[in-house]
Amino acid sequence: MRTLPLLLVAIAAAALTRPALSQEAQKPEKNAPAYLQTGAQRKLDFVYKQVLGRELCLDLYYPPGDRDAPCPLVIYTHGGGWAAGSRHGVSKRLFEPLFSRLIEKGFCVATVDYRLWNKGRKTSMRDCVIDCKDAARRLAQQGRSLGVDPQRFFVMGDSAGGQIAQMLTLTSPEVLPGDPELADVSYRVVAGVSWYGPCDFENQDLFNHDDRPDFKDRFGARILRPDSDPGEKTSLYREMSPINYLTKDSPPLLMVQGDQDTTIPVKHALAMQQRAEALGAPVEVVIVKNAGHNWRRVGADIDPPFEAIVDRSARFIEDHR
Repeated sequence: MRTLPLLLVAIAAAALTRPALSQEAQKPEKNAPAYLQTGAQRKLDFVYKQVLGRELCLDLYYPPGDRDAPCPLVIYTHGGGWAAGSRHGVSKRLFEPLFSRLIEKGFCVATVDYRLWNKGRKTSMRDCVIDCKDAARRLAQQGRSLGVDPQRFFVMGDSAGGQIAQMLTLTSPEVLPGDPELADVSYRVVAGVSWYGPCDFENQDLFNHDDRPDFKDRFGARILRPDSDPGEKTSLYREMSPINYLTKDSPPLLMVQGDQDTTIPVKHALAMQQRAEALGAPVEVVIVKNAGHNWRRVGADIDPPFEAIVDRSARFIEDHR
């Protein structure tokens, strides 16, 4: 006679436990990749290239609604010192407002992973740039099936990704070839946006934010491979410096830089502005007061505020559509 009550207790306990287990199962994994939640079509984990047995991926986010023509495309190149970060950074609070707005305005957004520098390995900054150029080439090659317009590419990047964005904006498609299969693919970058990205590695004074006499080269190891010839240093530094590709016919470029940034000092934006004025090139510069790297507040509120930075960057792309 005691069996039935015990059985009912067991069933009741199981019923109470099941929802808790179900909720636990629904929790996202701690290190699960993050994506933009747009409510519209997405094409995730698209392999654009294989190199040394590794697949490199990008994610495509489409604007809402039906599309009767290929979309203009904004390519996002993430920051992280060429040694960290990923395409999933697009979902962070620093970037989500900008890209969500562009998607709502009818742009497709591609977020790109690339090989990262690691001390002792042979991956260099040059490989980071080449991978991102190959991503643009693959997107152009498959533009029809992917629904993007190779004649209306835009680029946006931050920090190291800002340098990559400048390189994609200012160099023609055939410069820095990578995958032989993509060597003949062409595309057109209409305009680019760089948030606190460096423009010149040869002029090391631009990295010396406080003009200290014992300043040391911070990023040279990421340009030079372990097997690089010492005599190649100058040419490799020049090759990775976007300022050297600027001409009067370059696509429009917006550089937004914080005046208190000690990682990538404001000197970089001012140097690009000075070169642009000398050449008659279409470069616009916005200096954000009281802003360190990643728009970190230094001493007082940043000016213009973050919302205005997002608006200015979005409008720059929208106005060149």
